Parts: sequence; C-alpha cells; structure tokens
Amino acid sequence: MTNQELIDALRDAEAVKFGEFELSHGGTSEYYVDKYLFETDPTCLEAIADAFAERIEPGDKLAGVALGAVPLAAATSVAADAPYVIARKQRKDYGTANLIEGRLEEGEEVVVLEDIVTTGTSLVDAIEALREAGATVERALVVVDRQEGGRENVEDAGVEMEALVTAEELLADAERD
Repeated sequence: MTNQELIDALRDAEAVKFGEFELSHGGTSEYYVDKYLFETDPTCLEAIADAFAERIEPGDKLAGVALGAVPLAAATSVAADAPYVIARKQRKDYGTANLIEGRLEEGEEVVVLEDIVTTGTSLVDAIEALREAGATVERALVVVDRQEGGRENVEDAGVEMEALVTAEELLADAERD
C-alpha cells in the first residue's frame, strides 16, 4: 500500500481537517487528524491494518497504546494473524491493576502500534510499561507522525519508529487540491 493510498483513505474518512486547532500538548496547529474518525471508518481502518500487517514479521506480538491504538492493534492482529496486548497509560485502581492487558511472556518481542505521534510521550510511556513487564521493544509503527519531536523522543528510548504518513506528506497532499 502506498502513502498516497493511505492519505486518500484518511481523507475519505474525513479525518484530516484544516483550520486552527488546539492540540493536547497545548500547542496549536493548522491541521488536525481525527483518530476517532479514521479508526471508526471500516475502510480506513482496514487500509491501516493492512499497511501495518505488511510491516510485521512472523512471530511478532503487537501492543496497542490505550485507548486510541487498541482498534488499530485489534484490526492488525486479525490482518497479520498476530496476537496483541494493550498498554495502558495508567494503572487501574481495581481488578488486576495491570498496565499491560493480555498475555505477555518475559523477553517477548513486541511491536508497538500508535495512532498519532506529536511529542511521543504516550508512546514512550507505553514502551517503558511494556519493558517493565518484560517485553523487548525495538520497533513502533504509527499512522501519522506530526514531525514535532516525537520521533526523536521515541528513538531516544531506543526504539525505531516508522510512520505510515507524515505531516509533511499530508500538507503536501492538501496543497494539490
């Protein structure tokens, strides 16, 4: 699957918006990628899952960062026939109080999936939680890299990050219109 096909799928799901938007980390942006629109659109979700599945090696286990990347991990799990776990951002105060939900064996190699990376904080937190639980994490796959320092923060954590689409590509595509 090409980057353009993925950009088209994001646009068809109406997940890419232009204007002035406040971001979760406090900054503003001239564009916004609505993860809930692309993750709840079956055509777009399938395209993302297929693109992730193409990048998964046999035997890899997946991890979805809660909440946004859980649908991505579930869909990719089916597309790649690979098991997955869920990495929580915070420990629950009830039940098992696990940070990692699902089966994870000590030393197991895990590829972390994330929806959108801006600063990379959520992804790095998930990587640390997975490592604390005994996983080996060396790769992360993300749908959109906003190119605002997230890749560098993830790589500082010793993890190679691959984005399906970058902010630069989304903005260049918008200029074609």
